[in-house]
Amino acid sequence: MQTQLDPMKDDLPLMANTSYMLVKHYVLDLDVDLKSKVIEGSIVLFFETGSQYRKTSSAGKDCCQSQFDETCKMRASEPHHVPMINVSTCLSKMEYNDFAVSGKEEEATSGENSNHSNNEQASGISSSKNCCDIEDHGNKDFLLILDCCDLSVLKVEEVDVAAVSGIEKFTRSAKITGVSKELENLRNQIVHELVTLPADCWKEQLYYFTHCSQAPGCGELLFSAGTWSLEIRKSGIQTPADFPHAVRIWYKTKPEGRSVTWTTDQSGRPCVYTMGSPINNRALFPCQEPPIALSTWQASVRTAAGFVVLMSGENSAEPVQLQEGNLSWYYYVSMPMPASTFTIAVGCWQEVKQQSFKQKAAIGTNTEFSLPSPQTDFRWDEEICGHAEYPCRFQNPAARLQAVIPYRVFAPWCLMESCEEYLLQLIPQCLSAAYATLGTHPFSRLDVLIVPSNFSSLGMASPHIIFLSQSVLPGGGHLCGTRLCHEIAHAWFGLAIGARDWTEEWISEGFATFLEDIFWARAQQQLSHDEIKGQQELKALLRWRRLRDEVQNSEEELQVLRPKKENTGELSESGASVVKYGLKAEKIFMQVHYLKGYFLLRSLARTMGEVSYLASLRKFVVKFHGQLVLSQDFLSMLLEDIPKQKGSGLTVESIFQNWLDTSGIPK
Repeated sequence: MQTQLDPMKDDLPLMANTSYMLVKHYVLDLDVDLKSKVIEGSIVLFFETGSQYRKTSSAGKDCCQSQFDETCKMRASEPHHVPMINVSTCLSKMEYNDFAVSGKEEEATSGENSNHSNNEQASGISSSKNCCDIEDHGNKDFLLILDCCDLSVLKVEEVDVAAVSGIEKFTRSAKITGVSKELENLRNQIVHELVTLPADCWKEQLYYFTHCSQAPGCGELLFSAGTWSLEIRKSGIQTPADFPHAVRIWYKTKPEGRSVTWTTDQSGRPCVYTMGSPINNRALFPCQEPPIALSTWQASVRTAAGFVVLMSGENSAEPVQLQEGNLSWYYYVSMPMPASTFTIAVGCWQEVKQQSFKQKAAIGTNTEFSLPSPQTDFRWDEEICGHAEYPCRFQNPAARLQAVIPYRVFAPWCLMESCEEYLLQLIPQCLSAAYATLGTHPFSRLDVLIVPSNFSSLGMASPHIIFLSQSVLPGGGHLCGTRLCHEIAHAWFGLAIGARDWTEEWISEGFATFLEDIFWARAQQQLSHDEIKGQQELKALLRWRRLRDEVQNSEEELQVLRPKKENTGELSESGASVVKYGLKAEKIFMQVHYLKGYFLLRSLARTMGEVSYLASLRKFVVKFHGQLVLSQDFLSMLLEDIPKQKGSGLTVESIFQNWLDTSGIPK
């Protein structure tokens, strides 16, 4: 499904065919080389058969044939060659270089992707055939499609999970015969049993994921890497159910890859981090990008001594000393999340500590709980989680009482004093204020990292870790505190509750902008009610002016919060979709999703009254955490809570028409 897109104006393609194969867990095993600016290693993906195939499998081959039909329709206008290559015969010839691409693809990817070169003669690959020729040969093999960009894929193989010691407990049949077909079925059965273990077995699950990921390969798979995706097939396998459900990919990143940035920190030391690229993590590891592909992951990352690896894992990793002075860091998550939320930062970060304050904060974290304000009503014991099963903090009595989760602060050496002066003391205040507003923290811990000066934003939130720009530090407590509150709000809106369609960014950014004012007001306990209101009105005025200026000086199509309108959330039969305007250069600098979303929420809060409105937000969090939502999920629930005499004829349709589906600012 290779479509040629202009990165300056087109949509971002989400190529993965998640309706046929859905990744449930990733195991990454990587080496980070800061000298060569390359991350190299392997990733093992554990799959379940997708919903579309399960629904239509009774129709036999038609199920997969429809996928090929759809794929070839998209490709028909682009007769470029993406060859299926047997790695064992070609790897030595190619010396791990990229696969050849045709002149048309090379031309379309020059510039940012200028590393793609036409090496057909060198690798012995002919470019005379169309990429749909897999069907012309009578080859109706199932094609697994992953999102992938700017990666050198070296080898793809099936993993022999049946070879793992003790794995027999995951097989229903006691006898394993030597018949190849039965062995393949057995491996897939083992993976199915492993990925569907109940939530209270998550430690055992991680243990077996680790050992399965280290199992030997049992056959190389055919693959081709294109501009936006990695396509994998196994000769003779025609259905997703029969396709290997544990696949290992050996690869390395490219220094110019757009998912991470290689730079130096403010002290001049080399570092690398994920900076929130428009293409997300597909240039860091092959993955399924669509939000529906919620998965867990674990990662072992090796780097030279002296470097610290921070990741969006739920554990606070301690390094293990290896030979030759290298360190190994291990992180994991047990809550399924989109692959785009995976975050890594490797550098000479220093942990910021203030001894007297640290002791006080530790006491507060473990024993003192800031109870919710009197009007808060969480009704914890009455709620049943609506998400897929995982070890959820909303069902953990101790977690439900934890106003301040454990936290750490990291920064380059030269910024440690500034962090100690402001940031360390603000974090517990902001965490406690967030808890008093929304209740249970969705994540068990928090790292805050001051990232290098080339970071293009003020902050970025990921599970268990927040990146902050150095720009917030000179602004003192207010700028630092408000930005911290904004990023903490994303733990609920953007992470624990995600948009089912990425074009609905306002669900994340509008809510975080609205909630930063609420959190910051509660964190500033020394200010009076009038002073707080004065602050909020001034910020609203400044936001209004910024939004007005942006609307006057930007394309109308970029001002729409729901650009796909009634088609929002729809996927193709294979699960592939696009993020509308996801690659538009101007969009990166626009704040319409923040500001227009904020004013919509502010308008609704004024209609309901702040107390009732915040109670509805808490209700929404309890009902939808761990799930993906569309705008109507929130609006429908909220409108149910608005008394008819206050509603003024508000409907989901009227809000769509006035706020979300049109450009400009509602009158």
